[in-house]
Amino acid sequence: MSDVPRVGGKNASLGELISGLSSAGIRVPDGFATTADAYRAFIGHKNLDRDIGTILDSLDVDNLADLREAGASIRGMVMNHPLPADLERSVREAYDTLGGSVAVRSSATAEDLPEASFAGQQETFLNVRGIDQVLHRVREVFASLFNDRAIAYRVHQGFAHADVALSAGIQRMVRSDLGASGVMFTIDTESGFEEAVFITSSWGLGECVVQGSVNPDEFYVYKPALAAGRPAILRRTRGSKLIKMVYAPEGSERTVETVDVDPARQYAFSITDEDVTELAKMAVAIGEHYGRPMDIEWGKDGETGDLMILQARPETVRSRDSGNTLEQFRLKEDGEVLVTGRSVGQRIGTGPHNVPQLTHWA
Repeated sequence: MSDVPRVGGKNASLGELISGLSSAGIRVPDGFATTADAYRAFIGHKNLDRDIGTILDSLDVDNLADLREAGASIRGMVMNHPLPADLERSVREAYDTLGGSVAVRSSATAEDLPEASFAGQQETFLNVRGIDQVLHRVREVFASLFNDRAIAYRVHQGFAHADVALSAGIQRMVRSDLGASGVMFTIDTESGFEEAVFITSSWGLGECVVQGSVNPDEFYVYKPALAAGRPAILRRTRGSKLIKMVYAPEGSERTVETVDVDPARQYAFSITDEDVTELAKMAVAIGEHYGRPMDIEWGKDGETGDLMILQARPETVRSRDSGNTLEQFRLKEDGEVLVTGRSVGQRIGTGPHNVPQLTHWA
């Protein structure tokens, strides 16, 4: 974790897991990372950083139209900017040691901090094949540091744009498209109860769970029973699991696609009790190593059956609470139902909403 300034929170944490917890049975896919210095060399070439700064210095992020225009302009500049020759050569050499299908993921130097969560703001690309596509996706990862949400979040959290650099992590894919994946927490995210591990799981690649586009299976595991070697699963809730993300067919313009789940698999749990127990043991080991509540992504390889840890970051919601207050919410009156779905928690909110305008670039 001392390498966060060099490779960002995500990639530093992956290195920490490999170096500190492999002996405890924590399995992490192989990979490599570009450095923050490589990113700075990229945007420093031909004064790209100066041109970006000029746009950002005059930007009012609360003006959504201006924010969209500025973000699109900067991303276009980044995508049209060549990678430094030594960076491209290094990526080519490192990819030769991996080959095959990889994920190209972003890792910001101000990411996954206990006091602020930048998770999900930058791009991730799955099932990337071939060095030309890897190099293209690395540039897209760099450009995603300037998506609209990331620009506004840095301003509102008090981070100077120039102080945040990006590392691209290139990681061997786990064939969870043929298996299952999900997210787990070393505390109960609803109550803050610290003696439980909360695990979510669904068929296919984990992006559907991370993005909240699928209702996953849920499991609660009691840590003291787990440590004593007794049955420890407190509760199982079967999710609808209507869709899953899988590899796109070869020759397709896309690398992944979302498809419907067969009804028979919707009604089946996506992982076994043995999987749940093994994942919970991994979560406990990771939480103890980091010494704080953790938010962990995992995948089950459908070819080998191996359970793999894809990343681990500090949990930044319940871990901030004192744990001494219990809140209960009650809906006082009903209104017209506009949309239905599965709630994330038990809170109630009210107020105006915004429909975001999406921007795309080639």
